[in-house]
Amino acid sequence: MKNYTITVNGTAYSVTVEEGTAAAPAAAPRAAAPAPAAAPAPAAAPKAASAGAGSIEVAAQLPGKVFQIPVKVGDAVKKGDSVVILEAMKMEVPVVAPEDGTVASIEVSVGDAIESGMLLATLD
Repeated sequence: MKNYTITVNGTAYSVTVEEGTAAAPAAAPRAAAPAPAAAPAPAAAPKAASAGAGSIEVAAQLPGKVFQIPVKVGDAVKKGDSVVILEAMKMEVPVVAPEDGTVASIEVSVGDAIESGMLLATLD
């Protein structure tokens, strides 16, 4: 048997590896892992649409975190302009206006965790 210490994300694990034999391998007992950290609280339900919410929806195409909101309610945007910038896998991903319009509502805040398909903003 050989003993190894493996560090994953700053947590050290002691692992014992049993050398195999010519016979069929037996299932090795698994090392006891520390209890996982408490799961984060579930994301809040999407905010209700504002009274002046527009008819054109701008939705997230991937899960991530709201990194920046370069527009505000009342701003005119052209098709392809960034409405919200998401951070996903250490990349900044712009979510763009699907067509020309005016920002009617912004349904998220910087730092919010969002899921794919979640409503981010609406346009008129």
